[in-house]
Amino acid sequence: MAYLGNSLTVQQYAPTISYLSGNGSTTAFTLPIAVASAAQIIVTVENVIQNPAFAFSVSGTTLTFTSAPPSGTNNIWVEYTALQTNTIAPSQGTVQDSSFGSITKIPFVSGASIGAGDASIMKNRIINGAMGINQRGFSGTPANGQYTLDRYNVLMPVASKFTVAQSSTAPTGFVNSLLVTSSSAYTVGASEAFGIQQVIEGYNIADLGWGTASAKTVTLSFWVYSSLTGTFGGALQNYAADRSYPFSYTVSSANTWTQASVTIAGDTTGTWTTTNSGGIALIFSMGTGSTKSGTAGVWGSTYYTSVTGATSVVGTNGATFYITGVQLEVGSSATGFEYRQYGQELSLCQRYFSALGAGASGYIYTSTAADIAVQFPVTMRSTPSVSHLANYSIVCVATGSYTVTGTVINPSVSGVNTTGCAIRITSSGMSTGNAWLTNGNNVGFSAEL
Repeated sequence: MAYLGNSLTVQQYAPTISYLSGNGSTTAFTLPIAVASAAQIIVTVENVIQNPAFAFSVSGTTLTFTSAPPSGTNNIWVEYTALQTNTIAPSQGTVQDSSFGSITKIPFVSGASIGAGDASIMKNRIINGAMGINQRGFSGTPANGQYTLDRYNVLMPVASKFTVAQSSTAPTGFVNSLLVTSSSAYTVGASEAFGIQQVIEGYNIADLGWGTASAKTVTLSFWVYSSLTGTFGGALQNYAADRSYPFSYTVSSANTWTQASVTIAGDTTGTWTTTNSGGIALIFSMGTGSTKSGTAGVWGSTYYTSVTGATSVVGTNGATFYITGVQLEVGSSATGFEYRQYGQELSLCQRYFSALGAGASGYIYTSTAADIAVQFPVTMRSTPSVSHLANYSIVCVATGSYTVTGTVINPSVSGVNTTGCAIRITSSGMSTGNAWLTNGNNVGFSAEL
């Protein structure tokens, strides 16, 4: 077609007023714009508004008066009250980024159309791609499957082989990165796979059509910085882990930020969840054994997390690996990273994890029990599990100084659903009947995938 999407419809006054000149004998005048009825124009003769019921009639571009207007220059005014509609169909290839004037950027993706997942807003299927959200305040050695920075968990089949932290080392345009540091020089076993993973919810990839003949192509892009060089690997998988696509990328210079991108043809077979369960798992390998390494750029029915022969981060003691700017989008080429406001990114993360922080208020029911009703910041993906993140510090509102700290057992929780719950904490020596406030992130709610 010769235009992008629907043809362009423009509504405008064109012109606002037409001026005509009477000669005392002419009753019919030609208008520059056709109108459908007398109700769409206001006619004034010698500064007197004419009544369309008997003073004039109109048909298309012909205005006819019952009596000829007197002589005068521009003594007849016709004001158009209805918007005129014009249709513009630009020819193929004439609409580009520059066609939109002062608009900073509208990326055009080859082989896709606006509204099909390549628009500038919400194009990135990855959450926390800029590594700016760390609600857990995580920094240390994670266990297998443990979440670190928001939305990223680890593959750690053998304990304590690397640490994870949020870092301020980042390329231009970014503030944070996720840092992996190898804790030893470990030889990865044939069936072992170490890595960083994000599982994308099925609702957020439903439009990709994976598992069908209409599967869309996607492009993964990211920034990486490592003390090691060579070919690194990763993979995309379905949630059942019976379809996988190993990919590779190259780091040519050590300790230098490198931007990588991988274009992936959508999988036309397999089961790809499109509900609130896991949709796509994205894995960045930190070291993978031979039986879990495959050929780059090929979909297969085997559980692969990397490519054969890829660099092993855990194989070198003290090796570092930084990553940020992770983006997965529809289309056959990478576009600029989608920056979201901090509050927006935090809300997206809170669908999967949130913490009961400072300022939450409750009621001291007895000297040993305090209650609180919790409403989650956003609706969570599913009914969350509850964890005790830290010892409590609660302050009595009435006095401002009454404090109970430490040795508080895990809270008892009731009525948990995707929007909130009720919590009771137990301690001793509390002031019955007073309100209280929390001091810190004490309870975590997780609906992670």
